[in-house]
Amino acid sequence: MKEKEKIEMKYCEEAKDEKKNNNSDGDVLSAVLEHVGDMGRYQKLLFLAMMPFGFFFAFVYFVQMFIAATPQRHWCRVPEMEHLDIDLRRNLTTVQVGSEWDRCLTYSANWSNVLETMTAPHPSTPTQRCEHGWEFELGDIPYHTVVSERGWVCEYAGFGPLAQAVFFAGSFVGGLFFGWLADTFGRVPALVGTNLIGCVGGVASIFTTGLWDFAFCRFLVGMSYDSCFMMMYILVLEYVGPRHRTWVANMSIALYFGGGCLVLPWLAVWIGDWRTLLLATSLPMLIAIGAPFVVPESARWLSSRGRVNEAVKVLRRFERVNGTKIPQDVMDEFVVSSSKSRQSSESIKALFRSGPLRNMMLYMVVVYMGCAIIFDGLVRMSEGLGLDFFITFTLTSATEIPSVTLLALILDRWGRRMLTVAPLTIAGSLTLIAAAVPKGIPQVTLAIMSRFCVNMAYNAAIQWSTELLPTPVRASGSSLIHVSGYVATVVSPFIVYSVRTSIKP
Repeated sequence: MKEKEKIEMKYCEEAKDEKKNNNSDGDVLSAVLEHVGDMGRYQKLLFLAMMPFGFFFAFVYFVQMFIAATPQRHWCRVPEMEHLDIDLRRNLTTVQVGSEWDRCLTYSANWSNVLETMTAPHPSTPTQRCEHGWEFELGDIPYHTVVSERGWVCEYAGFGPLAQAVFFAGSFVGGLFFGWLADTFGRVPALVGTNLIGCVGGVASIFTTGLWDFAFCRFLVGMSYDSCFMMMYILVLEYVGPRHRTWVANMSIALYFGGGCLVLPWLAVWIGDWRTLLLATSLPMLIAIGAPFVVPESARWLSSRGRVNEAVKVLRRFERVNGTKIPQDVMDEFVVSSSKSRQSSESIKALFRSGPLRNMMLYMVVVYMGCAIIFDGLVRMSEGLGLDFFITFTLTSATEIPSVTLLALILDRWGRRMLTVAPLTIAGSLTLIAAAVPKGIPQVTLAIMSRFCVNMAYNAAIQWSTELLPTPVRASGSSLIHVSGYVATVVSPFIVYSVRTSIKP
């Protein structure tokens, strides 16, 4: 907490006209919240209310991996052979390359003669690209995806990574926009807005027919990543006492985001259709419309905006639900203090006005970019680690709960800085080693270990940055830090794609 005190002190020194008001408001509100209760019934209800948003976070982030997965066993479609058994037509039409076949070439042959003799063309027969699309054997991916339906393989194999990069470009725009929206109009409107745009983009993706309309819809979905959860995360942490904050911050991600990661691959297998999967993961985001009736606006934000009566109503609601009583003199002091403060007009520029705050922001940006690119790279490599995609994704995702539980146990004792930097360094080292070992169990084992460590680093960084940022710029500051991660992850799909395509089939 020493880092927070130093940063906020310097922050207030360089904003002298607001120093007195902001600090006194925060102190008085903290006193009010002490009487409300650190972790009463309302806070527990809010912790439960985080569950759907944690699942939405996982669905928004990872669903494209399952709707755009590439079945590895595919070959050129030859219309003349379609009446034959799948194994027979593959053996007759594919160009053999060692023990495998070329997925992107077929013979330029007289297929009527091939049908008469039922003998594959001679290996010296000229070859050509697939003129009639591709056939896919639905083994490793047991359902048709947007890739198999639209033939995004071979010379079109870059379309999937491009759409994923556009998704992260949307997250860049959405992170900045919804961060500004949260600090200007409130956390709850931003929470509703980001989930609604994710829902619209997800449902609209179903009706696309090509690359660019699909990519545009993924851009819309990207605008909701990860704000669809982080707005709720920031709100709840503001109402939880310091004693319980570490557990709430980390277990909400472990249980809800981690739970969503574990459910998604098997939901995809069970549904067996990429369009229905999008509906199942997008339509529930409409639940955010009901958030204003359950989720209270930030009393700190309302106070900083001079909306004292609304802040008092929120605190009275906590009082009723928790069965506690705020002493009248404490509430009166809060009202008087808040009434004296003028409306804050801080923006992202304020984050870089003071030296310590600016240095902290730059440090967190670098750390978050490192976490993001390692985490995202590990996730996207699940398809190419040599084992079943769905099982590999599940095993790596299963590290969320134990890693974050361990973090919650030791975070307050060992500190945010150590538990961000050390696990991140270990994760990076394990990832480099994984690139040098054989595919299969050795590579998957190292990937699981690396994911365990980067989970710890990621969650420690999220809580650390949220705690250090001053209230007037907390949402926009958090969004800016997260946006830096989005910038790093834009290149991640292309890195994974280049690694996979460099290996011959």
